[in-house]
Amino acid sequence: MSPSFSIATTVSPASLAGTLASNSKNVLCSLHLKNNDVTKTNRNLKFRACSVSGGYNNNTSVENVPFPRDYVELINQAKEAVELAMKDEKQLMEVEFPTSGLASVPGDGEGATEMTESINMIREFCDRLLAPEKARSTRIFFPEANEVKFAQKTVFGGTYFKLDYLTKPSLFEDFGFFERVKMADRVKPEDELFLVAYPYFNVNEMLVVEELYKEAVVNTDRKLIIFNGELDRIRSGYYPKFFYPKLAALTKTLLPKMETVYYIHNFKGQKGGVLFRCYPGPWQVLRRTRNKYICVHQQESMPSLKEVALDILASA
Repeated sequence: MSPSFSIATTVSPASLAGTLASNSKNVLCSLHLKNNDVTKTNRNLKFRACSVSGGYNNNTSVENVPFPRDYVELINQAKEAVELAMKDEKQLMEVEFPTSGLASVPGDGEGATEMTESINMIREFCDRLLAPEKARSTRIFFPEANEVKFAQKTVFGGTYFKLDYLTKPSLFEDFGFFERVKMADRVKPEDELFLVAYPYFNVNEMLVVEELYKEAVVNTDRKLIIFNGELDRIRSGYYPKFFYPKLAALTKTLLPKMETVYYIHNFKGQKGGVLFRCYPGPWQVLRRTRNKYICVHQQESMPSLKEVALDILASA
């Protein structure tokens, strides 16, 4: 039977509770709520539960981490990949995967909902990666201050993680202007790990991330993880260089220093498939066949999305 991917309908915050739970076929992504107290942000964040079922090829000859069967397995794989990268002294890391279903692509879910689901995944990831005593030395940056309040009231309520923000609205917010936050004023001496949550809503966010890396990570023992930053927009030239020269420059300044430790990108259509990587393994291009994932190509460096779609999958 073919893998099925389903998303539940939007539900009210009061009906969501608990943590990630799964059985052999499904995983429920639910938010950690505290007293059902939810604050509204300027992105009208919504709560939604999602379930995913699927399979992978147990008999594959490729000696690599198999494609995850559900989000519980995904989070565990991402956690182990980050741990191995840290042991290899990687300081700047990327974790990227879809949140609207393991077969989804960016945009399949409503933008604010995808961000909310990322918050939940970040909490689960941090709980698995870090010992409780490390929470106080972990600073999690959200795109803006309103989302910090949202996270404090919901998913991160009652925790000791330091929640912070990259930008704050200016008087000209309605025209798309935001005020950058000086990273030197936000970082504290006891901080050991920075995790940046989905810095893609505003183009200034990734510029602040670069500043954070240069001012607070370089020449230190600190680590920085970019979580679901949709960096493929920058890699692929989605932002025209003429209009966004500083953002385009990141492909030569920041991105080459980064290790993509966990990555899933789906390609839809008749010749669809998945680009998958779990550090320290190679990059794999997988093809879905009924209830299996079969590796049709692998290489050590990250291929471009155009290369995967037009060359590798098209000829596989």
